[in-house]
Amino acid sequence: MLGNAEMIGRLALAALLGSIIGLERERLLWAAGLRTHMLVCVGSCLFMLVSAYGFFDIIGHDHVVLDPSRVAAQVVSGIGFLGAGTILLRGEVVRGLTTAASLWAVAAIGLASGGGLYVPAVAATVIVFAILAGMKPIEERWRARSQSRILRISARTGSLALDGVQDATGQPLSRVKQFVVQPGAMEGSEEIRIAFTRLSAGQLDDIAQRLRAMPGIEGVEIEER
Repeated sequence: MLGNAEMIGRLALAALLGSIIGLERERLLWAAGLRTHMLVCVGSCLFMLVSAYGFFDIIGHDHVVLDPSRVAAQVVSGIGFLGAGTILLRGEVVRGLTTAASLWAVAAIGLASGGGLYVPAVAATVIVFAILAGMKPIEERWRARSQSRILRISARTGSLALDGVQDATGQPLSRVKQFVVQPGAMEGSEEIRIAFTRLSAGQLDDIAQRLRAMPGIEGVEIEER
C-alpha cells in the first residue's frame, strides 16, 4: 500500500503534466484548455490509484478477485464524452479533433502517473506537446499548399482555352482543379474561373502576372477565400 505522500505526489505530477498539454491548447483559445486538461489528468490518476490501491482491505477475503486494469479500461472509454464535446462541425469543416485526441492522451498520462510509471508519463507529455506545438506549423504549410487557389479572368472570347492553360501559366494541367468559362458582361468577352491546387501564394501571383501580359486578357483577379 502506498503512503499518503506518494499518492499526493502522483496526483501533483499528473496535474503538472496535464497543465503542460493544456497550456498549448489554451494558447489557441480552445474550449478544452488548461483547467480541462489538468482535471482530466488528475481525475485519471485518482481513478488509477483507487483501482490499484483502494480495495486492499477486502483483497484478503475468500473468493474476492480484483483486476486493477478494469477501472483504467473504463477511463479510456469514458473520456470519449469529453472529447466529443470539443468536436464541432462548421459547414464542411470538422474542428476540435486534435483537442479531443489531446484529452484522450492526457487521460493516459494520468493513468500512467497513478500507476507509478513516471518515465513513460513524462516522456508521453513531451511527445504530445511536441506534436501539438511543433507539428502545427508544418501542417499549416501543407494545408496552405493543398487548398484551392482561384483566379478570375476577364478576357476576349477565345483568348484562353483549357488546352492553353499549361503554356500560359507554366503549370501542369494536373494542378488545375476547375476551369469554368461563362459569357462576359460585354459582347465578345468572357469570364474565366480557374481553380489551382498545390500552389503557394507566390506561385499564384506569378501566374496572375503572366496572364495579365497575354494578349486578349483584360483583367486577372485573385479570389480571396
